[in-house]
Amino acid sequence: MKIVVIGGTGLIGTKLVRRLRQRGHEVVAASPSTGVNSLTGEGLAGALAGAEVVVDVANAPSFEDKAVLAFFETSGRNLLAAEAAAGVKHHVALSVVGTDRMLGSGYFRAKMAQEKLIEASGIPYTLLRATQFFEFMDGIARSSADAERVRLSSAQLQPIAAEDVAEALADVTLGPPVNGIVEVAGPERRPLAEFVGKYLSAKKDRREVIADAEAPYFGLRIDDRSLTPGDGARVMPTRFDDWLAVSLAGAP
Repeated sequence: MKIVVIGGTGLIGTKLVRRLRQRGHEVVAASPSTGVNSLTGEGLAGALAGAEVVVDVANAPSFEDKAVLAFFETSGRNLLAAEAAAGVKHHVALSVVGTDRMLGSGYFRAKMAQEKLIEASGIPYTLLRATQFFEFMDGIARSSADAERVRLSSAQLQPIAAEDVAEALADVTLGPPVNGIVEVAGPERRPLAEFVGKYLSAKKDRREVIADAEAPYFGLRIDDRSLTPGDGARVMPTRFDDWLAVSLAGAP
C-alpha cells in the first residue's frame, strides 16, 4: 500500500515513515525538503498519485496567531483537495489532546480549524489526538524560566514519548478510518511541574522549580482536565524515567 506522510522528515514523521516501511509499505516522506509543500501545493499531485492513505503530521513554522491559522487552513485545504483528486481512501492527522478545551490559544484554534476542515471534507478520516510529548519538556521549561527559577503550573499532565506517538499513528494509519477522534497518552499522570523538575534535575540544571496553580502554560491557565485524555484513550508503555535515561545516554 502506498502511504504519503506529510511532514515526513520531522520529529514524528521520520519515526512513522520508518515504522510503516518496516511493515512492508511504500511510503513517501513528503516535506518541502523533498519537493512536496502542502502550503503552496508544490509537488502534491505527484506525491499523492496512487496513494491510499495520507498522514498529516506537519506543523506550522510560526506559532503567531495569524500565521499558524493561515498555515493549517491553507495547508489543510490544499492537501484535502489533492487527496480528493487522487482518490485517497483515508486521511489521518495528528492533533492534540485538549484542543477543544484550549481555544484561548491561537495554536489550538488553528488545530481546531484543521480538524473541522478534515471532518467536512468527505474523505474518510481518523484524528489521532496525542498528549504533550516528553521531548517538549525543555521548551516548556524555557517558556517559564528566569535565571534562578522556573514557575510552572501544578496541573496534571499525562505526556507521551514521540516514539510511542509514531507507533500509535502507524496502527491508526493501517487500520480502517474511524471518522472521529482517537486519543493516545503516556502511562503516568503527574503535575507538569514535577515532570519538568525531574527533567531539569537529570540535566544538572539547578534552577528551582516552583509549582503554581496560576502559572500560565504558554499564556493560558490550565487545570487537571485541560491537557489530559478522557476515558478510553490508548495508553502507551514508555515511562518518563525510562525515556529520560535513554535520552541522557544519547546526549553528547
